[in-house]
Amino acid sequence: MRQILDSLLRDALHSLEDSEGWTGLAETSPELERSRDPRHGDFTSNVALRVAKRHGQKPREFAEALKGRLAASELVESVEVAGPGFVNLRLSAEAIHREIRRMLAEGESYGSSDAGGGRRVLVEYVSTNPTGPLHVGHGRNAAYGASLANLLRTTGHTVDEEYYVNDAGRQIDILAASVWLRYVEALGNALPFPENAYQGGYVRDIAARLVELEGAALCSDLGPVAAVLGPATDGGKESLGETDAANADSGEDTDERMDRLIAAIRRSAGEDAFNTVLDAALTDILADIRDDLEAFSVRFDHWFSERSLTGGGAVERALKTLAADGHLYENDGATWFRSTALGDDKDRVVVRENGATTYLASDIAYHLDKCERGYDVMLNVLGSDHHGYLARLKAAVEALTGHGERLEARLVQFVVLYRGDVKAQMSTRSGEFVTLRALREEVGNDAARFIYVSRSNDQHLDFDLELAKSQSIDNPVYYVQYAHARIASMLRRLAEDGLSRPDAASVDLGALEQPEERALMVALGRFPELVRLAADNRAPHHVVHYVRAIAAEFHAWYNAQRILVDDAAVRDARVTLALAVRCVIRNALRLVGVSAPESM
Repeated sequence: MRQILDSLLRDALHSLEDSEGWTGLAETSPELERSRDPRHGDFTSNVALRVAKRHGQKPREFAEALKGRLAASELVESVEVAGPGFVNLRLSAEAIHREIRRMLAEGESYGSSDAGGGRRVLVEYVSTNPTGPLHVGHGRNAAYGASLANLLRTTGHTVDEEYYVNDAGRQIDILAASVWLRYVEALGNALPFPENAYQGGYVRDIAARLVELEGAALCSDLGPVAAVLGPATDGGKESLGETDAANADSGEDTDERMDRLIAAIRRSAGEDAFNTVLDAALTDILADIRDDLEAFSVRFDHWFSERSLTGGGAVERALKTLAADGHLYENDGATWFRSTALGDDKDRVVVRENGATTYLASDIAYHLDKCERGYDVMLNVLGSDHHGYLARLKAAVEALTGHGERLEARLVQFVVLYRGDVKAQMSTRSGEFVTLRALREEVGNDAARFIYVSRSNDQHLDFDLELAKSQSIDNPVYYVQYAHARIASMLRRLAEDGLSRPDAASVDLGALEQPEERALMVALGRFPELVRLAADNRAPHHVVHYVRAIAAEFHAWYNAQRILVDDAAVRDARVTLALAVRCVIRNALRLVGVSAPESM
């Protein structure tokens, strides 16, 4: 409807230019918007207020002239000039009814468009370090990224979804060290367990499986490790205690001590044994992450390993490319990326003094790989703690390709989970966190997916467990799903009464005479433009807000008007409207990964 009215207004502007000699009107956008107040029609344009003055006209006079040039259309009931010069248009009943028939004819594809023109988009999201199970914060990233991918596909983009597996680097070494210490503990040779190692019970589970598979083969001389940690403790349950204090007195921080510990384990167990532990930990945790996400209806086209970059020479190749174009320089024994020349606030180290490459060097290589795969848009969904990282990545993409604008990032703010008045902790390192799996088991996938995207990604989210589990109108997902289930129940009663569903193509929708029925039909017709708006703004929460409003309008209408009345013409028209509501609710819920139940 918006496109049709936009075209009518553009034709009128073109006609004014031809007749009055007012140049530039043919290229002017009407900027048509939905009216906030139905008394002012269904759509409004402020074009007269924007262009009248340049042609020596008062806005209201210009608006009247534009109104006079609008071609008659069976889709427009009335055109009014209001206020200082707004042009308000009211849709005809034929236009509204035509849209209802269209949505029922298109069914699952209603709301789809080719606005994206087939542009290739890579949505990379979640991508959490495989150092432990996913927690509820990762769940929001997953729900947002998956919903965004759905929106982009629906609007005509070619979309791939990718998880970048950070399976190399210091955090993975810390994970391996943590598992190895628990493995030693399970063999009865407990050592003090560092406070900055990974504490979760899953570490003990991995270690126990290693004992089953390897026996004591991965445990050798504990001397080098004990020299770092100190003497054995009772069951390995204590922290470093006196050793911590001694190291603190010597000026050594916990990170330095952890690095010495990792080196000692490599010497004690041997490099092959250390890698066996590391591989076992990664395999176990990644399998858990995959299963968790698939159960959450989040599936990736690619799982991209950081190791493939470091082991395949991609990092060195990316750095050579930057160096060849003068983007790298040496200082204090390290190699720096001159990112300030490309918009960053400071230059960044890519190779440390000891010759080790940084995380940024791997990320640069990863994004070069993305570019070489031919994506028009590389859309990264990141945690809000990465807000300072985007500038350096954009600088790298600009340096490598000259098209830094191809990289786009969306930050997802933190989730605060409440059990009553108690806030849950979510630290992977400490082991005190609520897993995504536990959340899903408690409130269900639908409630989790819906609530996760109910607020803009750049706003903090308080997740109320009790509300998510309640079966009441206060629970937003229950309220929307109940609307769908109510329609399904009505259709079952229709069949039980021996009545057939009306044919939308031939039913007389003119029997829908109530004001709330017209308002509901107009609201349903907004769905295609709402989908495009949500995709363009990377904002799936618009879909949630819209479908909640549709559910509210439906419930109000359903409670005020009987649908299965004796009058066949009225009954058929109302059933058709209910079917249109069902179509839109189902399509909207599908975009955010939520089911549309037939009964509740």
